[in-house]
Amino acid sequence: MTDRTIALALTGASGMPYGLRLLECLIASGARVWLIYSQVAQIVAKQELELKLPTQPREAQRYFSRLHGARAGQLEVFGREDWFAPIASGSNPADAMAICPCSMGTLAAVACGLANTLIERAADVMLKESRKLVLVPRETPLSAIHLENMLRLQRAGAVILPANPGFYHRPQSAADLVDFVVARVLDQLGVEHDLLQRWGAAPPERE
Repeated sequence: MTDRTIALALTGASGMPYGLRLLECLIASGARVWLIYSQVAQIVAKQELELKLPTQPREAQRYFSRLHGARAGQLEVFGREDWFAPIASGSNPADAMAICPCSMGTLAAVACGLANTLIERAADVMLKESRKLVLVPRETPLSAIHLENMLRLQRAGAVILPANPGFYHRPQSAADLVDFVVARVLDQLGVEHDLLQRWGAAPPERE
């Protein structure tokens, strides 16, 4: 169990399985989760997973709480323009935030210090308050503009964690590849997990 508060944003980039698996793992860890997703994220979820994300925050909160067995008050879902949400202010920031998946449009907006949406504002708050901000882009190939925006954010204190799974753990399924990336995100957020065996660790004994 953890007493950390993690903000999670889902944006309109391919890679929705990463974000939804991350949400599941955060709830399972006991972390308090503040969730927000963009309108385009809803389109991507439908395209990639045949999942219709609820439009209303309260409906989404009930849906994900039941789906993942969240305890009362553990998960809060905010609307895209809910400027009274705690993540909109540096007086009440989360301990860490992940944007997963992170579209290049969102990445560019955060790199330029824009705050036209609650997602952008929440990310801006994390940077100005020197809190951990993890961005998980999936776009490939990357243009010079993409790379310059990433470098700008890294220099500002953000972690750029591309959704590039490794293969040294010998994945047997797409779910194993998803867990590889999610495990790296959880590490950066300071949330314990057992998704993968640690490099150099002894393999578990078989009965």
